Amino acid sequence: MASSAQQTHPETSVVLLSLLASTGLALYLFAIFGIRQAALFLTGIGLGVSLLHAAFGFSSVWRNFIHRRESAGIRAQLALFMLTSILFFPIFGHIFPQLSVTPAIGPVGISVLTGAFLFGIGMELGNGCGSGTLWTVGGGHVNMLVVLVFFIIGSVIGTAHLQWWLDLPSYGKISLIDSFGWLPALLLQLLLLLALYWLVRFLEQRRHGRIKPVRQARLERSFVNRLVFGPWPLSWGVAGLLLFSLLTLLIAGHPWSITFAYGLWGAKIWNALGGDIATLSYWSSGYPARALNSSVLADVTSIMNFGIILGAVLAAALAGSFAPAKKLNMGLILSAAAGGLLLGYGARLAFGCNIGGLYSGIVSGSVHGWLWLVAGFCGTIAGVYLRSLVGLDRTLVKKS
Repeated sequence: MASSAQQTHPETSVVLLSLLASTGLALYLFAIFGIRQAALFLTGIGLGVSLLHAAFGFSSVWRNFIHRRESAGIRAQLALFMLTSILFFPIFGHIFPQLSVTPAIGPVGISVLTGAFLFGIGMELGNGCGSGTLWTVGGGHVNMLVVLVFFIIGSVIGTAHLQWWLDLPSYGKISLIDSFGWLPALLLQLLLLLALYWLVRFLEQRRHGRIKPVRQARLERSFVNRLVFGPWPLSWGVAGLLLFSLLTLLIAGHPWSITFAYGLWGAKIWNALGGDIATLSYWSSGYPARALNSSVLADVTSIMNFGIILGAVLAAALAGSFAPAKKLNMGLILSAAAGGLLLGYGARLAFGCNIGGLYSGIVSGSVHGWLWLVAGFCGTIAGVYLRSLVGLDRTLVKKS
């Protein structure tokens, strides 16, 4: 029998409402846009459940490593990068020519360097990242709605300035797969990721004399019970994100991304208020122009983001943890607003957030993903010390 401490108390009304909303939207998408959009929405729900049940974030994980050298979360992220690379590199190397997929390759230049650094600061001020903002909003954290609003504003501002940043020095797009072939590139990437894995593990061992496992101790509950109601060990989160990232690639034709949708939502809102965002070069041609002139439900990233939020609502309700904050003080609001602006602006300059720029960039074999990792972590270090200077650790909940 499970102990009372291990029992969950699902919030039945929220579970039913989230299931009803998810089913209704999936059926609508299928009827209007076809099975592809519906499948991507359901994939987003799977990502949302995985993220919330495993509490798989970046901002608190990187902060805890900087402060206390706790590396379990980073090791889980590196394991996800390694496993996804093993699956994705052969696909991007065209060993399955029948698959039409496009890797996430960005330029290696000042734009990415600056954007990722600003994003790292924003993660700590806003206490969330690209994916973390979505699943914490879905989990009922009202303060993250403030982050999301300013994330959207920052993204729109970023689209207005992006061309100026792109005109700065850059080495262009560099693909490890194109440069070395998929197998040598994969071996090189795994070597680099394993070296980082060993480094963070070593630093934790040196600080604490022990290594906290990624896989949690077994609870006296059945597999199905934990799968449905949570919480999940980080290893389960890795498995879930790996599965749904692969489905995203195969269905959407490109790796998982998040933040394009934020800019799109802001641009549509601006147009609805009487503005003319299409005069900006970013929105005047290509996919951004088509997305701006189409339904938001036709956009892959938007649909998946909606799925992530609803998936997180469902998971939080099943876990009995859907509990919106009762109070928002001014310090929390200001830090959330500043963090959101930096997150949105930085993500646009860096060609994606911790998902679209970092994760999807690295598993695509793009050198810009590695530049994002270095610059983003340096920005996080700056953000951690900035939090300490202004006393945010007394205000913000430690969750991302």
